[in-house]
Amino acid sequence: MGLSHIILYAIVPIIVVMLAGFLSGKKGIFDGNDSKKFNKVVLDYALPAALFVSIAQASREMLYKDLKLTIVSTIVIMGCFMSVYFIYKYCFKKNTGADAAVSALISGSPTIGFLGFAVLEPIFGTTPTVALVVAIVGIVVNAIGIPVGLSLLNADLAKRDPSRKRKSALGPVIHALCQPVAWAPIVAVIWVLVGIPWPQWASPSFDLIAKANASMAVFSAGITLSSIKIVINWQAILGSILKLVVMPAATLIVGMLCAMDPLNLKMLVVANALPPAFSGIIIADEYDTYVATGTSSLTLSVILFMGFCPLWIWITDICIRMFY
Repeated sequence: MGLSHIILYAIVPIIVVMLAGFLSGKKGIFDGNDSKKFNKVVLDYALPAALFVSIAQASREMLYKDLKLTIVSTIVIMGCFMSVYFIYKYCFKKNTGADAAVSALISGSPTIGFLGFAVLEPIFGTTPTVALVVAIVGIVVNAIGIPVGLSLLNADLAKRDPSRKRKSALGPVIHALCQPVAWAPIVAVIWVLVGIPWPQWASPSFDLIAKANASMAVFSAGITLSSIKIVINWQAILGSILKLVVMPAATLIVGMLCAMDPLNLKMLVVANALPPAFSGIIIADEYDTYVATGTSSLTLSVILFMGFCPLWIWITDICIRMFY
């Protein structure tokens, strides 16, 4: 598949739809509150439906084959997540532990829920394998990364403000697993492992809402970008480098060392090269912590991703031809 196809069918549509959302936000047609409502539709309905029906149509053999995908995803994402946390906590004197935790939630996680299908399907096709990559990365980000980040965030806030009630470490974990975007793919995996055949007549009922996932997520991202003030500084630039360069590079190296399936490796590299997780910005805004720099890093990464996406596909293709 040529780079021109990737740019025209995966990158350009994202730019067009995101620009439409951005302009609608600037004109006052929609605002930040509307964006949050759109995000809720994506995360609670459209994305869970897309993940469930896609995975339910897979086979046991496919799940067993993708075991390496799960292991590599967890190692790389959480390794990068904690690396971002320690870098921002100890290399920038003005940063608090809470700032570092938000940085990890943003620059240490890909926005797989919002852009996963929008980017991967035009490049690799609408297949159960694409859905498994999105689901596995999504589970790592939502069921492991977010609870860890919230635990670190709350621990630092409680340490600096003794009057603040310290929340249970299990609270964020339970909350994350209760979200449809986390339990829907888990239920689908159990469905496949049990061996229950998926009735094809049921797919259209899921597909109708699932098809709104990518377009609504990208449009909402445009609205979000229109409602924030962008301030580029060294921390924002570093966050973009860690997300767009370090994470996909680590994915490629670890995946090759584990002899991953070439197609799975390629999809995982692209998935981990996605811009920072929008959920990190939502958490930053909720806790009023590290909002300006985190948002600036997200914005810069979204813009740079348009160039880094085809670049990482090209680099991965070269490595696969050389070493496989």
